[in-house]
Amino acid sequence: MNGKDVEELTRQAEAFIRQCYAELDKTEAEMDHRIQAVREEINQSGSYTHTTEELAHGARMAWRHNSRCIGRLFWQSIELMDERLAENEEAIAEALLRHLEKANNGGRIRPLITVFRSGEDPDRRIRIWNHQLIRYAGYPGDAEHERAGDPASDEFTKVCQQLGWQGTGGHYDVLPIVISIGNGHPHVFPIPQHLIQEVPLTHPEIETFAELRLRWYSVPIISDMQLEIGGILYPAAPFNGWYMETEIGSRNFGDVGRYNALPAIADLMGLDRSSNTTLWKDRALLELNRAVLHSFKQAGVSIVDHHTAADQFVRFQEQEQGHGRQVSGRWSWLIPPMSPSATPIWHDNKLKEYDYSPRFLYQRSPVATCPFH
Repeated sequence: MNGKDVEELTRQAEAFIRQCYAELDKTEAEMDHRIQAVREEINQSGSYTHTTEELAHGARMAWRHNSRCIGRLFWQSIELMDERLAENEEAIAEALLRHLEKANNGGRIRPLITVFRSGEDPDRRIRIWNHQLIRYAGYPGDAEHERAGDPASDEFTKVCQQLGWQGTGGHYDVLPIVISIGNGHPHVFPIPQHLIQEVPLTHPEIETFAELRLRWYSVPIISDMQLEIGGILYPAAPFNGWYMETEIGSRNFGDVGRYNALPAIADLMGLDRSSNTTLWKDRALLELNRAVLHSFKQAGVSIVDHHTAADQFVRFQEQEQGHGRQVSGRWSWLIPPMSPSATPIWHDNKLKEYDYSPRFLYQRSPVATCPFH
């Protein structure tokens, strides 16, 4: 690391320590002592190591700064699993399975982040290939087989098959976890069935809705982003909150490029699909989202509706304003994909994105560069 890089890392580290320690109500003496220790560590090694307390609060700050997340009112509630000592793929996989079990929490979804070691050394850099720890496989189909599963997973499913995994070819095959270290060969770890909690969709009024056999998994664990705290990058830091119902109903099932369930639901309801003017898509979409909310609540699995989530976001903005902090927000992501104009976010023309740190960052998927792609 050259002098300029050392200087920049020191600047980022000091800025983080000052903000973190101020928010944790540390004394000036504690802050100054820690900053001096970090400076010395960077000068000696070219990097520094966060304490568990710094890592935990940095992860919370990263959630608070996430401009695309509507659920940030609860940013302080996310728990840390510090797995920086996990050395090999097997230990990493075991930690991910522990995350899955703890996050599910029997249905009472627990916001959680697992952080593995930082990625300064390319030969030891950990990558989780999955977009989410739980995701359904996608099968494009061919002359002999109809398309099945989630189209969003087609490419990753092909990679998993090349690595030796084989699904049933159905709509809801749960993909394995794929982990690599440095340039090493990716390792495949199937997820034990008892850790996969799914919710079959039924409707509070449409008794035949269950005949569609739709279902979805209980917790969304984003696993392909990297976490940046004070200039240190953690390329493997999966995290989760709980679902908002439109993520499942409007997008995962409603999108034409995903499960495309609206035509089947409309036909089940006896709707006229001959013209857009009948608004059959809107009516089917509403009942689909009602089914998601109803089913998750019946199953005792945490979920929030988009109106409540929007109201919670407004409360988050008010709280941040009370602390003298400006909220970073991307309007196009924060408005829900259903009835957005009926929520207060639709009318918020002051939202702006800011380059805050700590933060979650996108990184190039290993799937895009692997030889099987």
